[in-house]
Amino acid sequence: MVKLIDSFCRGVTNVMAVALMIMVALVFSNVVLRYVFNSSITQSEEISRWLFVWITFMGCVVALREHAHLGTDALVSRLPPVGKKICLVLGHLTMLYVCYLVFRGALEQTKINMDSLAPSTQLPMSVLHAAGVAFSACACIVLLLDLWLLFTGHMKDADLVMVQESEDLAALNRPHGDDLTKQH
Repeated sequence: MVKLIDSFCRGVTNVMAVALMIMVALVFSNVVLRYVFNSSITQSEEISRWLFVWITFMGCVVALREHAHLGTDALVSRLPPVGKKICLVLGHLTMLYVCYLVFRGALEQTKINMDSLAPSTQLPMSVLHAAGVAFSACACIVLLLDLWLLFTGHMKDADLVMVQESEDLAALNRPHGDDLTKQH
């Protein structure tokens, strides 16, 4: 199951990279067309905005899986393993509830906007709101996997603190960062 979700996250990362390339191409082309040819692609801004929303939501899923979100670990890092496990479960249950709320709201917005068309692309606005549905469903799976790993004993004590105080510490704790710390 872990390998399947990790493969999914790698695929999502690749799709996000392609979407980012499309966004850059659309925006750059539109700028050139406006200033050089006094013309533009009317759909480019809308498509770029929608891709940005999807990239943001799906990037949150990948960051959740990689435990890359920043947070405060001042209290949790000082707790014994049992306390860390309790905090992890409480935090994950809270996040699951928030995912439920996001799912419910995004699904409702998706349904409401099925017949509403975007001004320039004439695509249903529900495509935009479906990003919230996809995010919440994927995030729930990632969170449930973490809880399953914890309850089955497959999570190491070192993995119980899932946030870093700063980006610098997070970079140092990544596998490629280990080489940097040995040099100093």
